[in-house]
Amino acid sequence: MRGIKIQYQYLVFSAFIVVVFASCKATIKKDDAAFKPNPKRHHSLIAAFYNFENFYDTVNNTTVDDEEFLPSGAKNYNSAIYQKKVSNLATVVQKIGAEINDDGPAILGAVEIENDTVLNDLIKHPLIKNRAYLFVHENSKDKRGIDVALLYQPKYFTPLSQTSLEVQRPSRNKLPYSTRDILYVKGVLLGDTVHIYVNHWPSRRGGQKRSTESRSKAARVCRSHINTILAEDPTAKIMVMGDLNDNPSDYSVSHALQSSGGLKMIKKSDLYNPWVEVLAKGNGTLANRDAWGIFDQILVSQSWIPPRHAGRLFLGSSHVFKAFFMIEQQGRYKGYPLRTWDGNQFRDGFSDHFPTFLVLLEKIDGNMQ
Repeated sequence: MRGIKIQYQYLVFSAFIVVVFASCKATIKKDDAAFKPNPKRHHSLIAAFYNFENFYDTVNNTTVDDEEFLPSGAKNYNSAIYQKKVSNLATVVQKIGAEINDDGPAILGAVEIENDTVLNDLIKHPLIKNRAYLFVHENSKDKRGIDVALLYQPKYFTPLSQTSLEVQRPSRNKLPYSTRDILYVKGVLLGDTVHIYVNHWPSRRGGQKRSTESRSKAARVCRSHINTILAEDPTAKIMVMGDLNDNPSDYSVSHALQSSGGLKMIKKSDLYNPWVEVLAKGNGTLANRDAWGIFDQILVSQSWIPPRHAGRLFLGSSHVFKAFFMIEQQGRYKGYPLRTWDGNQFRDGFSDHFPTFLVLLEKIDGNMQ
């Protein structure tokens, strides 16, 4: 496993540093202080999240609404388009974090997937087959049939248990209906027991304000489960990742999920959200009307934060991954993610979201200097 390439800028807190930035090619400034990972003393591990944007197969599932993504559907979704989609996603997965660790993501949360068929096709693709990815997946009750999953490399991660947390949201007739489940996976990551939540909260369809309560409901379901873990072990290492369809400062994330980007003011049980600072600098994972947002977030419990972190791994840095080939290069949406679809027109892109990832560090010799 390759050590850290020291190519990113650090944000100082206490005597230590957490890196928060949106490009893989930032450099250290002369006034950067204190903690800089030493490649001779630290190993790196990549934890990532990616919205795969409508990753459907071409087979009709009569139990869900997948007609749009069939050969007979409005998009004329055929095997050739599907295979290109698989290849495009594999291209991105191969490169996420690879400048820091050749193995890329050790764990990768994924959303907007139809089933385990598409995941099997992805992990068998020649670009990433050598990483031997496996995955944890549960069928959700979402009416469009889209699920969430956790891909992982067995050399780094061993799942111990899994469960789906059902999220019900109110409908117009006041009867609850289910949206995408939250996938909870407990496992061992390089010797550390970790608790991972993969989320895809309800969209902003109908307007942000009108739909806020649906996302807050999902946040409270996730938070409630987190509280049961922290009640048993206050130092538990928790990671919440997902397309939250809200920004770090929005109510669902900051209040319902109980998170903060300020380490000096953070409450004892709050999750740490490194994306607050990233968004404040104008960076994001998706854009709407030229306003950037970060819906794709990875939050951690404070047991990941040095100097009081628990176990072997600790948080090193937070990144938005947007390689040149993933970006619109011209036209009205220049700079936006190069998406797969523009309405019913196949764009041969990747996703309408950029992925995010954390660099986790492991001490080699027990020395933090």
